[in-house]
Amino acid sequence: MSYPSLFNDVIGPVMRGPSSSHCAASLRIGRLCRDLMGGTPDEVLIQFDPNGSLAATYEAQGADMGLMGGLLGWDAQDARLPGYRQAIAQAGVRRRVEIVDIAAEHPNTYRISLSRQGRSRQVIALSVGGGMIEIIAIDGAPLSIAGDYYETLIETDTPESVCRFIEQSVAADACLVCRGGTTLVEVKSPSALTAESLSALARLEGVSAIMPLNPILPVMSRKDLRVPFMTAAQLLDYNRERSLALWELALDYEAARGNITREQAWQKMATLVGIMQAAVQTGLQGTDYADRILGCQSGRFREQMQRGRLVEGDLLNRIILYVTAIMEVKSAMGVIVAAPTAGSCGALPGAVLATAEALGATQEETVRALLAAGLIGVFLAAHATFAAEVGGCQAECGSGAGMAAAAIVQLAGGSLGQSLAAASLALQNSFGMVCDPIANRVEAPCLGKNIMAATNALSCANMALADYDPLIPLDEVIVAMHQVGQSIPNDLRCTGLGGLAMTPAAKAIEQRLADQGMVGLSTTGKRFKVC
Repeated sequence: MSYPSLFNDVIGPVMRGPSSSHCAASLRIGRLCRDLMGGTPDEVLIQFDPNGSLAATYEAQGADMGLMGGLLGWDAQDARLPGYRQAIAQAGVRRRVEIVDIAAEHPNTYRISLSRQGRSRQVIALSVGGGMIEIIAIDGAPLSIAGDYYETLIETDTPESVCRFIEQSVAADACLVCRGGTTLVEVKSPSALTAESLSALARLEGVSAIMPLNPILPVMSRKDLRVPFMTAAQLLDYNRERSLALWELALDYEAARGNITREQAWQKMATLVGIMQAAVQTGLQGTDYADRILGCQSGRFREQMQRGRLVEGDLLNRIILYVTAIMEVKSAMGVIVAAPTAGSCGALPGAVLATAEALGATQEETVRALLAAGLIGVFLAAHATFAAEVGGCQAECGSGAGMAAAAIVQLAGGSLGQSLAAASLALQNSFGMVCDPIANRVEAPCLGKNIMAATNALSCANMALADYDPLIPLDEVIVAMHQVGQSIPNDLRCTGLGGLAMTPAAKAIEQRLADQGMVGLSTTGKRFKVC
């Protein structure tokens, strides 16, 4: 079983761009492709299935930017990302994008053909939500690479001797996958193989290529990984004689998951909280970006707040302001934390940071609240999804609401049971949320849905603090939520082919952007731009 990490799967990555499923995930795919080829490729062919989400959103939601940035070796918060087209041109990379039937089962499937210095490879990769990825095949060989190990791929027609060498000389897991008449040995290890080991491998008879891939995730995996619990019910059993708060249980979980100390896990979250707070302040100072359908809304909202012209509700209005500020930073290519995704990056931090200020919480108490939220996110990542392409917007903003509700209870001094109840209530209120971004920009109705998620979190936190009965346990709510998400029609799961995205006003906005050169039209009528 895959064990989610607070910092791999839930709170993070730190990134620029409108979509973690597109910008951050494609950048991570690009980084692994770069390692596979030993540097930036000379030529790239990127293909998407016409029935998936990428065919419509590849350019507008930043997947092209991320993939090309990754091929150049950049990270997800690199300030050069908005200027990637010029950098790719200067690097001499020739690239094409095609929409063809690739028989993809997942809506975010990339088929990438790469060439460099006369060598060619083909990669099949998935974006699975929140910036997480999986490479599922290389040159037809099925495998599984998520970026949480040092990976060494050895192409050989003598796999037995290669595996014997690995077992005798390298402390790592090895698995075999067949590709035609040869075999690809995949070595997963917690540290890079030494130069001596690589040289010895290269000297083995039948070895034709060795391809080391570096990890792309902040928290590594390892052999025989174990965690103390994977559901809320197991958490309660684990805590029966410990009486720990939700944030303390989060530290226990992540220390076991990441093989790090509780202090290291704390510091990682403290760093992320600082980035979230900086994003609020950046947004409140005003943002600007050409490829954007909403102007700066937070400035006017703040002005009306200060003039007393809004309906009274200081905390509620502060939450709206902070959510808006963070979402505007995202849309202006500023640095944000995907929590749990970039599309829902405003809901959780906006709700928690505004509530923390209203309650006079310390920085330490704010970090505790985000740790509590992260652990709720672990259960969601393990048993549902953060990908709107798979589960609709309930997977993103809905999840953010459940996480934020638990965090607010933590801030207010509520009990562990009340935090779990708040998360259950907030998730119950989120079932059926569709993902229908206007003009394929992650701005509208995304902003409103982030605000709705954050205010839902506040309401449900107060309901839980007043001991409202959620009736359905959190674990069962998560399973039901996932089932509902999978039942949402494909057109309403981030394809740009349904809901508000197909209204006459939305199509007019889309055409205006096309006229301004922000997007282009493919031969299939799907909108994206190929440079």
